[in-house]
Parts: sequence; C-alpha cells; structure tokens
Amino acid sequence: MKLKIKRDLLLENLNKVSKAISTKNLIPTLSGIKFELSKEGLTLTASNNDITIQKFIAIDKDNMNIDEEGIIIIQGKEILDIVRIINEEEINIEVIDELKVLIYTDDEKIKYDLNVINKNEYPNVNLEKSDNCVSIKAEDLLTIIKETAFATSNDESRPVLTGINFKINGDILECSATDSYRLAMKKIKLDKPVEELYNIIIPSKNILELSRIIDSNDEDVKLHIFNNKILFDADNLLFQSRLINGNYPNTTKLIPEESLVKIKAKLSQLYNVIEQASILTTDKEKNIVSLSTKDNLLTVKSVSNEKGKAEMKMNVEKNNNEEITIAFSARYMMEALNALNTEEIEMSFVGEIKPITIKNTKEDGLIQLVVPIRTY
Repeated sequence: MKLKIKRDLLLENLNKVSKAISTKNLIPTLSGIKFELSKEGLTLTASNNDITIQKFIAIDKDNMNIDEEGIIIIQGKEILDIVRIINEEEINIEVIDELKVLIYTDDEKIKYDLNVINKNEYPNVNLEKSDNCVSIKAEDLLTIIKETAFATSNDESRPVLTGINFKINGDILECSATDSYRLAMKKIKLDKPVEELYNIIIPSKNILELSRIIDSNDEDVKLHIFNNKILFDADNLLFQSRLINGNYPNTTKLIPEESLVKIKAKLSQLYNVIEQASILTTDKEKNIVSLSTKDNLLTVKSVSNEKGKAEMKMNVEKNNNEEITIAFSARYMMEALNALNTEEIEMSFVGEIKPITIKNTKEDGLIQLVVPIRTY
C-alpha cells in the first residue's frame, strides 16, 4: 500500500473513526485503525465491543494520490498523534513487506517507521445493511439526541435506563430517555412511513459519540435496525452500535393528562433565576430549590444548613389564581431547560408530589418532566 493524502483530510476522518478505539479492549488488534486502500479511495475502520465506525474517503484529483492498493492495521493512538503533529500539507503512507509502515513528508525531514498489526488477526467487522431502512434528517436526529440523551441514567444496575428508547410506528418516531427522576420525550414525523414496528434501546454513550461525528448539514441518515444492533448510514460514514436488551418502561403513563397551574416564562430568565438560587445548594443535598407562585410572581428559594438562604423572583404569565409550592433538583431542571430550543416555555403543575411538565410554547413534539422532591 502506498499513497499520498492531504493531512487535514486524513486527520479529520481519523478523529471520527478513532471514537471507536478503546485502550481497555480485550482484543489487542482492536486498538488499531484499519486502512483499506482501493482505486476508489481510502476506507478507515475502527471498532470495539460497543461500536464500529467506518469512513470512506473517495479519491479525487486533489485529495490523494494512490500508487499501490492494500490493507494495513496501524495502532490508532500512534497514527492519530503522528498525523496531528505533522504540520505539512500532505502526508505519505507506505507499507514495507506488510510488517512496517512508513509515514513521512515529501522532503523526508519528518519520517516515522512503525510496526503494524497483523491484518489477518483483525476481526471480521460485519456492517450489513437491511432492505427496510428508516430514513431521518440528520438535523432531526441531532436535535433528538441533544434533547433527550442528558436524561438517561448512569446506573448500570438498570441497563435499559442507560439508553434512549426509539419507537417507530408508521411515520411517527418517539424517543424517550429517563433515569426515573426526570423524563425527556420527543416525537417527530418521518417523511416516509415504515412498514415494521420498532422498539429498541440504543446506549446513550454510543449515540452521543454519533452526534459528535455527523453534521447537521448532511442529508438523510439511514437507520438499519437488527435484533441486537443498529447501523447508521450518513455521507460515506457507517456507525454501528449494539442495542440494549430488555423492555423499556411505558413512559407515556408518566405524563400528567391535566394540570392545576400553568405558567409561561422566558426560558433564559427562568434558567438564570434557578441557577442563582442553586448557588447555595450541594449535590449532597440533591441541589434542592423550591418554586412557588402567587398571582403573576414566581419565587425560587434555596436553603442550606451550612451556607444560608437565597431567594429570587421573576414575573410570569399564569393561567389562574391557584397557588403552588413545589421542590425539585435545580440541576435536573436546568438540564431540562437547557435542552429546549425556544425563547419561551410553559410549565405545568398538578401538585407538589406530581411531575412538573416543561414544554415549548410552540408545539415541537418535545416534553420534559422533572419529578419533585419531598422536603418533609
């Protein structure tokens, strides 16, 4: 194998596939990145037990010159560090006797001679595609991830809650994430209905990695769904993730059907008020703040036995004269507000022990729930 390639182009794509490299992998060969060079271009592949990422770089007259096709496995960390540190426009990569790879600049003032991983020991990575795929706009997928992934659990004792639940019925995609203390649910309408029903759980940490390497300007992302894995196909990028086994809880039942009090508020102002009040709270005390409404005035308070008290007020729109006082985690509420892409929000309260519902005042299919905390 022998090629010359634009350094920035190679670095950009190595950064993408390297997300699938794990230094803790039990299979040593998976610490490498597979370079597969053909007359059509260069394919980079990296994999671990959870995800596989493959990126194809098509050849054109400006981005690379191919002298000899071939396959080589290069240690991922080393090749990434080398390409990052070489500050030249182009880089040469040349395999010697399938045992070593030379990486050098045209003037050979910079030259690396690396041992390679035996390509015969690299596992066969199966990136199969299904006949019936689901198509979703890249921008919509990124929005879903931003608006839901934060609400997943980090507790591995309940694996299903560490993922995002994707349910597809016809042309409706419903995505839910919960750690049992809050819920984020997003519904969107797909351009094309799907014949099969899907109900899968994708690990949150995996889909967050996907969100870091796809572009909102990309066209549609195709989802190829299987019993134990999902393959995302976007702009010469393949991203495969395992699925989590198990039954996801019916989160729809958690959403209150009625409300006692509704308020409308400027999102940024409400966020700031809660953040200001939360300064005196601690993780140990669950970052508890209390919210109360009287007429069109909203008051947020916090009390710390060690630090003191805080009280913030702001004007809101209120639907009736009912009053309510409710306590919750400031951190959870701020994360929910931060996921909303709007200037004004609507908060609904059923009672002091019922979940708080947060929505965009303009319908966008997103619902956030925060479970209150008893303070007595």
